Amino acid sequence: VPAQLPAAGRDGPPHGGAVTDRFEGFGKYRRAVSARATDPGILNAGQDGGTTTALLCFARENGEIDGAVLTYKADEQWTPGQHVATTVEEIKKSAGSVYALSPSVFQLKDAAREMGLESVAYVGLPCQVVAGRKLQLSPFGGRHVGERVKYVIGIFCSENFHPESLRVIAGGLGGLSLGEVQKMHIAGGKLLLEGAETAGVPVKQASRFSQDGDRVCPDLVAEYADISVGSIGAEPGWNTVFLRTRRGEGLFERAVADGGLEVREFPEGAKGLQLLQKMSLAKKKTAKETIEKREQLGLFVTRDMYY
Repeated sequence: VPAQLPAAGRDGPPHGGAVTDRFEGFGKYRRAVSARATDPGILNAGQDGGTTTALLCFARENGEIDGAVLTYKADEQWTPGQHVATTVEEIKKSAGSVYALSPSVFQLKDAAREMGLESVAYVGLPCQVVAGRKLQLSPFGGRHVGERVKYVIGIFCSENFHPESLRVIAGGLGGLSLGEVQKMHIAGGKLLLEGAETAGVPVKQASRFSQDGDRVCPDLVAEYADISVGSIGAEPGWNTVFLRTRRGEGLFERAVADGGLEVREFPEGAKGLQLLQKMSLAKKKTAKETIEKREQLGLFVTRDMYY
């Protein structure tokens, strides 16, 4: 890991403490648990367990944040939109995942400078989490922005798509109009498209349309976040959660104590974590091999970390 980018657990961003790496491939973390929202409205609207939405709602209701930079479904064609949510209602409207890359980091500047928010949460994919951390460390361009980012929540990401690719996947492989799809999620090796009808597209087929950058990204579980959240490894309707820093763990524990989250510990040798580990290591291996091939061809490569 590059020395200039602090790993979770060191002082300063991202504000960590004693950590572990007992599961290779997950980065440093303090605890791994399974969690879900207790509010039925959040649970039904959220992706899988609704943990991220529940955490943000708790933080906003209790004045821990002034707002959160989030991605939402902007239209029926699943175009990703970006905004700064400053109310619980706006946070809830952003629940659920959009499987298209959303360039949301720029909204941190809007939140800190244009809107004058003092304490901001950011939710992003692993690559965006790294960008946010670099923003916090850079003395140029990010002045008075990174210091106002209080919590960084990373979402698991194996790959994502351009909105036009989603139309091809839904129509060409799933036999559905993208506008009819109400929810997307991955389960059992398939990208499930749910609406009036449900279609399951094998992930291996859908992967042909993934963003090119996914092939050189080695991070599945958002290793530099305060809290990482995903569905892989958890039971249906629950989230796998990595508590990586003292700050993130503190927020999580306060939300649990307030009754906003239900938590289960993973049993020893949990098969779900073993599957997640297999997928995480496979992503690192693919990225390393792709980078080496491109370097042999004399091509410029932007990613060379996590090995």
